[in-house]
Amino acid sequence: MKAIVQDKYGSATVLRLSDIDKPEPGDDDVLIQVHAAGVDPGVWHLMAGLPYLVRILGFGFLRPKTRVRGRDVAGTIEAVGKNVTQFKAGDQVYGICDGTFAEHACGKAIQFAPKPANVSFEQAAAVPISALTALHGLREAGQLKPGQRVLVIGASGGVGTYAVQLAKAFGAEVTGVCSTAKTDLVRSIGADHVIDYSREDFTDGTRRFDLILDTGGRRPLSRLERALTPLGTLVIVGGEGGGLWLGGFQRQMLAPLRSIFSKRKLRGLMPNERQEDLLVLKELIEAGKVTPIVDRCYPLSEAAEAIGYWQQGLARGKVVIRV
Repeated sequence: MKAIVQDKYGSATVLRLSDIDKPEPGDDDVLIQVHAAGVDPGVWHLMAGLPYLVRILGFGFLRPKTRVRGRDVAGTIEAVGKNVTQFKAGDQVYGICDGTFAEHACGKAIQFAPKPANVSFEQAAAVPISALTALHGLREAGQLKPGQRVLVIGASGGVGTYAVQLAKAFGAEVTGVCSTAKTDLVRSIGADHVIDYSREDFTDGTRRFDLILDTGGRRPLSRLERALTPLGTLVIVGGEGGGLWLGGFQRQMLAPLRSIFSKRKLRGLMPNERQEDLLVLKELIEAGKVTPIVDRCYPLSEAAEAIGYWQQGLARGKVVIRV
């Protein structure tokens, strides 16, 4: 089968389209014929091996343990393991597994759910990691309640576009932060208010929010705290910038420590990947409360270009690989 593989860390030049063996499902696995796969920040981090924390966490110190990139996926089940009873060959599904930039991928059945009926495979592939991250950031870490004021930093990105829509679906008053070129997009997905970060400083203390979801920003925690209500919650999602070792993830590590000395709650997010939450997202998508936003689709052979486009920060929503 065709797949995008890498044998060393580096820029997109380490990726190549190659013929490899089709994976075989284990007893608890499903084999997926991949129709589409999403591009997310993790794809770049695992391609580059940066920050070095990625390597220390077990993804491969000198070279990637998993040669095929990609984790978001939507496709058709081709075969199931002997213990799998909830799916059968021919079912259309979406979910998460390793090695999705390929014609076939294999993963645990418990990390898949039926594809939402009202979206394409490309749209479905844009959902799992980003939407689950937004869901857990708002619901578990943020403890969002109806009527609260929510600020989503990075509202036009992969996680941010879901966070805006989910917060609205949960009854919040939502303010999205984005660049000038993307304000119309953020309004179109339901934000009550939009802040252009190049023109306004939302951390000056004049506006306060019950919950702030910061999707991979670089602002110091001390500045973000100024935008919280006295009992507000800040959830840090991912981390960009910073040095080679931590790459911005130090904010996630420091956030809980700052909470010790404050009535405000500062939390770093480590999202779970649960089938039950994929089912929640399926219901919300089919009800029209959440719509996957796909900026561009690239063929499998142009996966490197897709990652490069994402890396430039130009994407409005998600970038997807079509297989």
